[in-house]
Amino acid sequence: MTADEIIETLKLEPHPEGGCYIQTFRDGDGDARGHSTAIYYLLKAGERSHWHRVTDAAEVWHFYAGSPLKLRLAKDGEEGREIILGLDLKNGERPQAVVVANEWQSAESLGAFTLVGCTVAPGFEFSKFEMAPPGWEPAG
Repeated sequence: MTADEIIETLKLEPHPEGGCYIQTFRDGDGDARGHSTAIYYLLKAGERSHWHRVTDAAEVWHFYAGSPLKLRLAKDGEEGREIILGLDLKNGERPQAVVVANEWQSAESLGAFTLVGCTVAPGFEFSKFEMAPPGWEPAG
């Protein structure tokens, strides 16, 4: 499938950080926030997830389809790191990556598109989401 076919099939919508997404799950017992949430997230070639962080929850990225994804991570005042999400395990790619609470993150597809999932616990809330200013890069 093409990226556009996946977007149509999964009913993905534009995400404020870039790319397209849809929330697929919110767990909870009447708690408005939920214990956890899950989304599908797709980046096309040339798109990127702009630097952002979830201030009070961990996020787990899961690789599903397409080209590998470069995930850049950085904590305030520390040197950043990169994880390549994908299935070429022999060459260091991994199908899963963890972003701890309050860690800056940015992602981009290394090909035509990448489809991933993101699980956040406790559940994702836009009130706990911080986007970095345009052009911002982590120190270090």
